[in-house]
Amino acid sequence: MKTRFPRRDFIKLAASAAAVGPFFNFSHRVLGNPKTLKIAKWDHFVPEYDAWFETEWAKPWGEKNNTNVIIDSIPVEKVHAEALAEVAAGKGHDLFMFPWPPAEFQQHAIDHTEIYQNISMNYGSIPQISNRSTFDPRTKTHFAMADFWVPSPVHYYQDFWAEVGMPVGPVTYDGLYAGGKRAREKLGLPCGLSFSPTLEGNITANTLLYALRGQILDANGNAAINRNLFAAHALNYVKNFNQDAGTPEEFTWGPSGNVQDMLARKTICTTNAISLLRAAEKQNPELAKRIKLQPPLLGTYGVTGFPQATNCSTVWKFAENPDGAKQFLVDLIDSSRTGFDKSLSCNFPTYPKALPNIVVRLYKDPKADPPHKYYTLRDALHWTPNLGSPGFANSIWMEVFNTFVIPRMFASVAQGKVSPQDAAAEAQKEVTVIVEKWKQTEPSAARG
Repeated sequence: MKTRFPRRDFIKLAASAAAVGPFFNFSHRVLGNPKTLKIAKWDHFVPEYDAWFETEWAKPWGEKNNTNVIIDSIPVEKVHAEALAEVAAGKGHDLFMFPWPPAEFQQHAIDHTEIYQNISMNYGSIPQISNRSTFDPRTKTHFAMADFWVPSPVHYYQDFWAEVGMPVGPVTYDGLYAGGKRAREKLGLPCGLSFSPTLEGNITANTLLYALRGQILDANGNAAINRNLFAAHALNYVKNFNQDAGTPEEFTWGPSGNVQDMLARKTICTTNAISLLRAAEKQNPELAKRIKLQPPLLGTYGVTGFPQATNCSTVWKFAENPDGAKQFLVDLIDSSRTGFDKSLSCNFPTYPKALPNIVVRLYKDPKADPPHKYYTLRDALHWTPNLGSPGFANSIWMEVFNTFVIPRMFASVAQGKVSPQDAAAEAQKEVTVIVEKWKQTEPSAARG
């Protein structure tokens, strides 16, 4: 049920909208002219969500709005390349859904501010995680709209960790190393953190670097990996962790490789979206009972972990049906409650008002054993910074992310190819090249 919007606030909002242009008019709903809306969407971690989105949400929406909605699903590992191809060709889909902030493509995106303004009439101001994932402080525009994000907690086998004297699992990075080392010595089983050039490895590696106070960029937008001791400390940690508590496979896993090994009981812990635990509940309920959840590991920055995904939808400037794409995104927020359920609690709505009873739902999960197993996610918003932190998600940071600079840096050290100092220096060079490219393309692009 939509909340009432006070008239004085509506007047303020209308005045604000006038500054950036009028609200869009989805005119074919009135005139009856049939339209086509082409959407590119990344494959979700939970297949049930994709089935609902395509058949129970998008199709009825199209029928209601006299629009033929065409959805093309793209494996996560191919999303970046597909987006690059579309902007190079200047044609493709009307709406492109990314699992991360698409800051690299903001020159090809419309300003999504009016979409957020329409949403605010029922759900309030832009949430911080949405704003910092889709806003360019330089141009004062939004290059996408973020409607949900996916937390990435620690998954661990309680029985394995109990055998090494840690029944509540790893809590800190030091505890992960110490407990993981004992487990490998006693049980012959490693920890399963992924550092491979995959989404899982990218999130894990960037989270570890950030949690241990390593930075990719400084406040002025320059490369900062090799400017302090924090990156070297993180590199030494991963090297020692891999030698004493990890597995060589953590640098070579393909997509969901860490998930598959956890489900096979080949590793004792990993970080991932709760789709891992949901898969266990579906495939082997007895196995699922042994898997517990923890917030991300405690590091120098406190308890912090980047989201496994941030659903950011971009309407291209070359879209053939931009009005339909905009309206689709505005209406999509109304389905946040159902989207949370269909994603098996993976999708956390960015707008709190869209799912005000999320804590109750986490405490009384119908599939969990015990029912409150997912309650540990109740504070997830407090320990989930946006990609790009401590700043906004900008073009430089996201290109570093999508070219896997950080996972490759960790792998080169852990595999004994180079020293931590040389690895940090090489990563510094890579980031500097990216910085210079974007500063020529977008002056002051890294600031903010």
